[in-house]
Amino acid sequence: MQRVTIDDIRAAAQRIAPVAQRTPIWTSRSFDERAGLRAVFKCENLQKGGAFKIRGAANFLYSIPVEDRPRGVVAFSSGNHAQAVAIAARALGMKATLVMPDDAPKSKLEATRAQGADIVVYDRHKDSRERIGRQISAETGATLVPPFDHPWIIAGAGTCALELMEQAPDLDALVVPLGGGGLLTGCAIAAKTLKPGIRVFGVEPEVANDYWLSLQKGEPVEIASPPTIADGLRTTKPG
Repeated sequence: MQRVTIDDIRAAAQRIAPVAQRTPIWTSRSFDERAGLRAVFKCENLQKGGAFKIRGAANFLYSIPVEDRPRGVVAFSSGNHAQAVAIAARALGMKATLVMPDDAPKSKLEATRAQGADIVVYDRHKDSRERIGRQISAETGATLVPPFDHPWIIAGAGTCALELMEQAPDLDALVVPLGGGGLLTGCAIAAKTLKPGIRVFGVEPEVANDYWLSLQKGEPVEIASPPTIADGLRTTKPG
């Protein structure tokens, strides 16, 4: 995979500006008192699509060569990435096909359909979303938009930390949700480049601890579909 740099992240920030929003930061006195520290929250829940995913998806779609865009895109997701791809595709006038689990939150399914995307539903306990997505791509010529394993996705996700470091430059540590690893990787590159001494932590659900198990074993470990309400972090293997 191509190495992602701070220049890639800065370029991504300019590229996604027509679609993604610069989200605010919030603080909470009660949280600070309970935790014994000063916390700053980067409110990606206020981002288009309700999550940070639009950053990577938009950067990816805007980077697709113009001659390839008429064939559309296909992506697989539990919801957030699907919505993001649908939003970016609509902005560019591209056809989008999204492979989503049958147990995805109804709100995410409806929000994705509302963007004009076609949805293919699968059983996450029996089917492989990667296989379905790649099959659709092979049959239609649509560009496959991975949820995290691609330099364009990582650079787009890194714009979140790029903004945060401008909004709160005195941070000592960054705590990042860890699913596939695209957000953590992009944010670590941005934060560590701008402030080498900052500490970066990836946090995953206890029952969806594929990264923790992989680090302990020294090689990628795949787990069964984890039973957690954090549906956006239900990855079964590291990216």
